[in-house]
Amino acid sequence: MIFVKKKNDKQFMVRVKEEDTAKDYSVTMDDDYYQKLTGGKITKEELIKKSFEFLLEREPKESILSRFNIKIISNYFPEYEKEIK
Repeated sequence: MIFVKKKNDKQFMVRVKEEDTAKDYSVTMDDDYYQKLTGGKITKEELIKKSFEFLLEREPKESILSRFNIKIISNYFPEYEKEIK
């Protein structure tokens, strides 16, 4: 399960729970990038959740950086922006 909690307009805490284990993340996201990906059609929290679903399809939760800006996902996975839109 993926839980997303908004700290402020640009910072979010994310917890990924799988069976008996959990990992926490600190994620930042700029408004411009959020608009580019969603056009405001979904909430920031929904975009972050979808982004983690995308990541977890490709790597275990332990491999995901603990702190990152959502923009960097496309550095590792060039298909991210196209698939997430």
